[in-house]
Amino acid sequence: MYTVTSVHWHGIYQNGTSYADGTSTVTQCPIAQNQSYLQSFSAQNQAGTYWYHSHYSVQYCDGLRGALVIYDPDDPYASMYDVDDESTVITLSDWYHAEATVLRYIIGNVADSTLINGLGRYAGGPASDLAVINVEQGKRYRMRLVSMSCDPNFLFSIDGHNMTVIEADGQLTDPLEVDQLQIFAGQRYSVVLVADQPTDNYWIRSLPDTANASFVGGTNSAILRYQGAPQVEPTTVNTTSTNPLVETNLHALINPSAPGVPEYGAADINLNLAVSIDDNGIFYVNNVSFAAPTVPVLLQILSGAQDASDLMPNGSVIILEANKVVELTLSTTGVGGPHPIHMHGHSFSVVQSAGNSSFNYVNPVRRDVVSAGSLGQQMVIRWVTDNSGPWFLHCHIDWHLDVGFAVVMAESPSETRANMQTAPDAWDQLCPTFNALSPSQLGGTSMDLYEAATNMSDSLYPPPAPLPSSA
Repeated sequence: MYTVTSVHWHGIYQNGTSYADGTSTVTQCPIAQNQSYLQSFSAQNQAGTYWYHSHYSVQYCDGLRGALVIYDPDDPYASMYDVDDESTVITLSDWYHAEATVLRYIIGNVADSTLINGLGRYAGGPASDLAVINVEQGKRYRMRLVSMSCDPNFLFSIDGHNMTVIEADGQLTDPLEVDQLQIFAGQRYSVVLVADQPTDNYWIRSLPDTANASFVGGTNSAILRYQGAPQVEPTTVNTTSTNPLVETNLHALINPSAPGVPEYGAADINLNLAVSIDDNGIFYVNNVSFAAPTVPVLLQILSGAQDASDLMPNGSVIILEANKVVELTLSTTGVGGPHPIHMHGHSFSVVQSAGNSSFNYVNPVRRDVVSAGSLGQQMVIRWVTDNSGPWFLHCHIDWHLDVGFAVVMAESPSETRANMQTAPDAWDQLCPTFNALSPSQLGGTSMDLYEAATNMSDSLYPPPAPLPSSA
């Protein structure tokens, strides 16, 4: 296992506190073992469903992840529900029987099981306990769904119940009733569930997009249990969805229009990112594979680097002027998918969803993770560069990020220092401490791990060189 770490607060803008974004090699050096680092920041004008996770290599795939909820005392939808507390947070994640430090060398990992609130079963495994969500008949619940997935997306539904979506990634939406929703790695939704069915147990289903996934033996499942129902597993039947969530039907509740001139290509800055993959499974964005720099991008900027040609990793840092409308088109070419794209430091308007030919500048959904689709599809997003700092934009399938699927959006580098609060002294000490570590002190990097991967699969990424032998 890795013995260093860095924790990202997913969806928090970190306006003025980019040093607290927790992104290894972009905004800070990792925290060394037996050391501590206090991340202090405010989340002004933000309320909703977020999460936190390691942002060091593929560490969060081993479980360093959790939900983060900011409650709004003036929630305009408060009248729609009766209960919204820790009992209504539902986390969805994948789980692997081998360590991520081994699996990161294998192309095409498949999770062994789906966990709902940390509990789950795997095919052929024991009938271990499943998560239980308790409800009382007649009450209305704000269920906060958090996909903490390392890879798969999930089709989420609750037998016999519809759900009304009211939030996507910390942004309120017009209420939208659905009977199933697809949720990608890093995404969150709030849905209102009305407990209006007979007192009983009902299956909660979270089907991953992996081959042969099913609900046999209670896999990919949890239990919705009405008060007074027996403590047994449900016998409800899965039915075909007739009203699934379609992203283009989601509309932002507050200030719904996309920024800028409502026409494709008419933003102040128009970017086109083409994603490709080589024969070794390495990802490229505009023909450059992201390689972690030895000095974090934020530290480079604070040290005086202002131009893309001066910032490392070369070819992976895009400079953006302050207070401009940016329109980003991201397309994929033969790289499979779908790929969930996350941007740090912002929410954005999704003016074109992958697989959809139309554009919406009037009332698109606003969020911070969007599917880029697959097989030549594209998505188009817009935001305003009002948050100076280096912000990571990457695929949230952590295996893909690990092999290059990322860029850094460096907003107004010349203004970063002026717009940033003074970083704590402890932040300045992270890099000297980390750089003094030996490879063995990092954990998770011995040749034995690559050899373990060769015993599991013939489809492997090239080994990084040199790898130390285990001590």
